[in-house]
Amino acid sequence: MNLRQNYFADFVSLIFPELCQACAKSLYRNEEIICADCLYHLPYTDFHLTADNAVAQQFWGRVPLEAAAALLYFTKGSRVQNLMHQLKYKNRPEVGVYLGKLAGKRLLENPVFASADLIIPVPLHRQKQLKRGYNQSLSFAEGLAEKTMIPIENNNLIRITGTESQTKKSRTSRYENMKDVFSIKNPQQLTGKHILLVDDIITTGATLEACCNVLLEVPGVKISIAAIAYTS
Repeated sequence: MNLRQNYFADFVSLIFPELCQACAKSLYRNEEIICADCLYHLPYTDFHLTADNAVAQQFWGRVPLEAAAALLYFTKGSRVQNLMHQLKYKNRPEVGVYLGKLAGKRLLENPVFASADLIIPVPLHRQKQLKRGYNQSLSFAEGLAEKTMIPIENNNLIRITGTESQTKKSRTSRYENMKDVFSIKNPQQLTGKHILLVDDIITTGATLEACCNVLLEVPGVKISIAAIAYTS
């Protein structure tokens, strides 16, 4: 970029500043999506480095997993909540891609995650995806795939029925709400594969468990889980 282009870019940024999606402050020229201060202070979990982390423990006795992790801790009123709100409700799928890149670099530090054959995002129901315009979990998967070089399979695991919002449901109601929601179109394509199943946020894990139960019906399938955020 030459000097004239730099001046023009600076002029445009004064009129239409790009904002940090975590704190809403203006980004500097070399910053993207999240400002340097937020990147430094985000509550990273480092779960990918510990086999018995909180996400893995949440699935003990429920579904067998090779590994499980989430990039960030989620708390109300936090930078992470702002990021998730922009991703899910403000038409900013690039937030998911960016966070996927951050997570992908970390997951490669663990050979179990690095050994996955396919990345499968938790699917949205067709009507919900049409309304939102994209699947936020697929956006996260795209960032993961870019850094890990693990291919995405986005058309095999499907959501066959819509569900009510999980946000205000109890733990038991969430499980009931997810029964018989997912199906697999082509089991042979997944036979013997190690699947990295990804979602945006883990609360009770009911959605991921429902996906796992369907995937594990395929012979030889192994599953690891990764998410953007975890809330206890």
